[in-house]
This record gives sequence, C-alpha cells and structure tokens, in this order.
Amino acid sequence: MAGFRSLAYQVRDARNDRALRRHSLRRCLERFAPYGHRATWWHLCDRHGIAPEDRAADPQRLVAALEELEEARAVWLEYERQFAERRRREKHDGLRRPEWAWGGSGDAVVRCADPGVRPEGTLGEVLRRLVAALESTPGTACPVCGEQELHWPSAAGAGGGPWAGAWAWDGPLCAGCGIVVPRPALTESALGDSALGDSALGGPSGADSAAGAAA
Repeated sequence: MAGFRSLAYQVRDARNDRALRRHSLRRCLERFAPYGHRATWWHLCDRHGIAPEDRAADPQRLVAALEELEEARAVWLEYERQFAERRRREKHDGLRRPEWAWGGSGDAVVRCADPGVRPEGTLGEVLRRLVAALESTPGTACPVCGEQELHWPSAAGAGGGPWAGAWAWDGPLCAGCGIVVPRPALTESALGDSALGDSALGGPSGADSAAGAAA
C-alpha cells in the first residue's frame, strides 16, 4: 500500500495524467484527513478552486491543495513527536501519571460533524490553534474559533446521521465552526455545561456523556 509521500509524489509527477494526479490526492486523504475524508476534500476543493467531481482538475490547483495538506500534516506530526518525547522523559523520571494525547477522532484529527460546515483558515492554521489549546490549560470555548456555544448530539442524532459511531462522544459540537471539540481542550465544567444545555433537547446528561466516552 502506497504511503503518503509516495502518493504526494504522484500528485506532483507531471508525467501522470490529470485523473491519476487527482486520484492520488484523494488517496492522500486516506492517510491524513484532518476533518475526516469528505470534509477535508471539500475544504481543499473550496480553497483551491477544484470542482469536487472534476477528474481533470488543473494540476497546479491539485499541487496547491497538496501543499496545504502537507503543511497541516507536518504540524500534527510535530505535535505527536513532541508529546512522545515528553512522555519518554516523564517515564524515565518515574512519572507514571496517565496523560491523554489527543490522537484524533476516528480517521480525523479534528472532525467536522457536517462536512459542509468547517473552520475558517488553512488546515495548518486550524491545527496550530488546536495544538496550542492541547498544550495549554483547558478552556471553556472552542479552541479553533472561540465560540462559547458547545453542545452534545441529541439522543436521536447519536443513533445515526453525521453523529453515528463512537466518535460522537469524543467531544461536544461547536456551534460556530462545526468541529467536534476534543475533550482534553475543555474544562470539566465546560463539558458538563454543554451536556446540561442539551438535556432539555433530549441530549445526554453529564453522566451519560461519561458513559459514552468509556464505552
């Protein structure tokens, strides 16, 4: 199976026809898609003027989209590298306190529950904001856009649609930019408030949220 770098090379290779270069870019998203596959593809298409179904897209636009994806991937790999190094030092010093490095939501780093609702800015900018939040004290707002309105999926939504799957409990949904906000970026009170705010709409209680996360 081709890795991300090999696929990126195929996107850049001018000897390949346009259809193959586009296909290779789509396959890059199977290796790294920060918002989830469809949301990341739509984001790249919107930013770089690519029609999502165009199999003969302008190669320059494909390469520009690839470069944005590569920048974001580098940001995330550096975060993972630094976290692993810190944990090794802590273990060497005898610190066994469990610490949760955000590993993403399923196949996404910061999932967009609705592929049509996504954060402003490049993928790299968004991931830098997320990393800054994960490396600092938990907050009460979305670390990407600053929106204070966060809510858990309703009981109906949790069973199907965009919230289907275990990742529905990775964090509450931001009403501003549409991301599933990672739990480690939020205080316990913020997580509880978002659950309580949804209780009147049939959403999970705080206890239900914790049970869902543990499941």
